[in-house]
Amino acid sequence: MAPHCADLIPATLAAQLAGIAAPLNGGLSRAHLGELLRRSGARVLITAGPELAPEVWDTARELAAGLDAILVLRPTGAAGEPAALPVLDGVRVAYLAELAAGHDPAGFAGEPPAAADLAALFPTGGTTGAPKLAAHTHANEVADAWMIAVGSPLDDGSVVFAALPLFHVNALVVTLLAPLFKGQQAVWAGPLGYREPALYGQFWKIVEHHRIAAMSAVPTVYAVLARCPVDADIAGLRYAMIGASPLPAAVRAEFEAHTGVTLVEGYGLTEATCASARGFPGAPRPGTVGQRLPYQRMKVVHPETGEELPCGQTGVLAISGPAVFAGYVVGRDENGPLLDGLGKLRDGWLDTGDLARLDADGFVHLAGRAKDLIIRGGHNIDPAMIEDALLSHPDVTAAGAVGRPDEHAGEVPVGYVTLAPGATVTEDALLAWAADHVPERAAVPKAVTVLDTLPSTDIGKPSKLTLRADATRRAIAEALAPFDGVTVDAVIEDGTVVAAVTLPSEVDEPGVRATLGRYTVPARLTFRGNS
Repeated sequence: MAPHCADLIPATLAAQLAGIAAPLNGGLSRAHLGELLRRSGARVLITAGPELAPEVWDTARELAAGLDAILVLRPTGAAGEPAALPVLDGVRVAYLAELAAGHDPAGFAGEPPAAADLAALFPTGGTTGAPKLAAHTHANEVADAWMIAVGSPLDDGSVVFAALPLFHVNALVVTLLAPLFKGQQAVWAGPLGYREPALYGQFWKIVEHHRIAAMSAVPTVYAVLARCPVDADIAGLRYAMIGASPLPAAVRAEFEAHTGVTLVEGYGLTEATCASARGFPGAPRPGTVGQRLPYQRMKVVHPETGEELPCGQTGVLAISGPAVFAGYVVGRDENGPLLDGLGKLRDGWLDTGDLARLDADGFVHLAGRAKDLIIRGGHNIDPAMIEDALLSHPDVTAAGAVGRPDEHAGEVPVGYVTLAPGATVTEDALLAWAADHVPERAAVPKAVTVLDTLPSTDIGKPSKLTLRADATRRAIAEALAPFDGVTVDAVIEDGTVVAAVTLPSEVDEPGVRATLGRYTVPARLTFRGNS
């Protein structure tokens, strides 16, 4: 649990050699982190010390109970005597570099792991409660990293830029393990990675200075870089990789026009170790996320029957092969973690939960998350269609589209956006823009709301569920406005949005229930003053 520093990378790999690594996002709530530590069964915590990240260090001290040791990391290049560490009852607390100094760095005193042994437990998902822990074997990681490396067009002397956090599988597999297969250098950003605002003002100079040939980031990073003046020679940057979430067409067009650098999409998920499909820098196929990686198989199945669908039809994407994870951690016994696929694994195939179709050449066309579809009167609407249109507005920096409950159509589309600093465009103007640019009439949003930031899950992915909760709250509050004193909230329970309605004692309760009955949203009624 630490931001980037020189010692974090070998510590992560060493943890996988000596035992099982469980990377944590230090920005999570302490309750979530405590639950993840408990679920992982961790005995040792490697964490940032007071010089590197004081707030993370404070969290680590709070989580010390139940641990055997806390091994502390210093900032890259730290000099002088480090700060004194506290004495914690029953827990060994020491600087990792000091403990390691007396040992042979080329030797390992333990028994090397086998291919089927667990290497890491990565948090995934998590819209409510703590994220689940997905278990990766050594074979999973080696196979997936090799697949990426063998298909790379970069030579052995190329340099890769890395800035995603190491609690994200992309950082570990794409920008650490895969380059190691080819002996390539990786330049790692400072402690905050892409979350460091000062990075963007110097980014193109960094690319020139280190002769960066490839980089990996998420769509929001490329949206920002598309607006950073190119003030350096970046001809050596052959391509930029993108994953974690779908790439809006507007972001691709703006970034490539601004920089001349090709964006190469890939596709993957934590449950398949990291990458399962990739595009090709020399032969881009906009609108796809590439072809399957070697030794992975893909098929599209009917979301209800599981029957494999013909080429060109949209269904749920399923993956099999050596990168499919071993399962989620559901408990522990004397032999280690207990794993279960929790319905995601069936006969060796992983249900990705993503809607997609395969074309005749085997390229994957994503169509959104199955659970993110907006269904308006039985008509399926891909939210990406609305998001792309909103992102094409020059003042919009991020966009999300979800379904808002509607008494007539079941749900109707609405949009949420963030704006560039200083932008003055109004919500009405954005709504008019969407009406002109969304290609399908039924998909034109009924409202566009401006937010300071779009919500994200605890592992940094866009949280459509949180947006759906906001849209639900607004819709139900509007419907119940004629009833004086009624207040409405929307809460997320087990992945479902529930309307929480509080009533004054004198309200027309049958009338409220009748109004709520016109919506498909589950509701919970309480009277003010009652528990």
